Amino acid sequence: MPDDDVLGGPARRRGPFRAGERVQLTDVKGRMHTVLLSHDGYFQSHRGSFRHTELIGRPDGSVIDTPTGHQLLALRPLLSDYVLSMPRGAAVIYPKDAAQIVQMGDIFPGARVVEAGVGSGALSMSLLSALGEHGHLISVERREEFADIAIGNVESWFGGQHPAWEVRTGDLADVLPDAVDPASVDRVVLDMLAPWENLDAAAEALVPGGVLLAYVTTTTQLSRFAEDVRTSENFTEPRAWESMVRGWHLEGLAVRPDHRMIGHTGFLVTARRLAPGTTPPRRKHRPAKGAYPADAEWTPEEVGERAVSDKKIRRVRRDVRRRAVVEQTGVASAPGPGPGAQESPD
Repeated sequence: MPDDDVLGGPARRRGPFRAGERVQLTDVKGRMHTVLLSHDGYFQSHRGSFRHTELIGRPDGSVIDTPTGHQLLALRPLLSDYVLSMPRGAAVIYPKDAAQIVQMGDIFPGARVVEAGVGSGALSMSLLSALGEHGHLISVERREEFADIAIGNVESWFGGQHPAWEVRTGDLADVLPDAVDPASVDRVVLDMLAPWENLDAAAEALVPGGVLLAYVTTTTQLSRFAEDVRTSENFTEPRAWESMVRGWHLEGLAVRPDHRMIGHTGFLVTARRLAPGTTPPRRKHRPAKGAYPADAEWTPEEVGERAVSDKKIRRVRRDVRRRAVVEQTGVASAPGPGPGAQESPD
């Protein structure tokens, strides 16, 4: 397939702005708006307004001068920008964590990867970008409405159905045996409330030396997952970490850390699949006193379960469908408030 035809490739990231694609507008104070361009669209904010046709056909990186004397910088959003502004029902994995998953999980071109807990599709896009069109990503999601939102977001980013992506609904332990052969998967990524419930299924699917990676948000989940990985004796000693990102203010000699930062979002845990019949080396250090209470309980609240309202899910699914219409037609004048009329700050 020629480079210009690759999904999400050069053809969609170069050239003048076109109707049906998104543009990120930034004002002089750094406030950002994500706009889905359409032939009949109109952008309006307290920093000025303009018709989308004034931007369509102009090159990436253009500056719009509004009638009110303000300036707006227009750029195609990067994947990290898109993830934070796209419609979502479930919480997304932040770009800083997705980057760590791709690197520390060693997601390589042509890899066979299983992702459990697709959410709104944020991590799926990073995984697909890394494994390419000749790899294979199976994303398993328990809730059909979340899977629909993820499919809409991913196809919107890549400009169509990705040939390496397969989405299935259901519980991972039930779906995986029918989806893959034993010892045929290179990487398994678990983003779910109780990832320890799927250790046996992951061990069965992974090739020897394959990487198991879990994303968890609470220390209770982290502890439970690590202990169950050890107890299973199918994996190497788990490694856990978190990443924090702090921006810097840059103005002449006034160089200092920003007052705000992206702190804790979640923990990442990795382990490698041992060869069948192999037992892990025995740990030589003693656990701290009280590290293993005799009557520890694991309630849904303790592991961080959060409910998402049905009303929000219906709204997000509706937004995804409306956006798809604008992307395909370049027109936002369908009945009801279309995406072209609902630009809002990221």
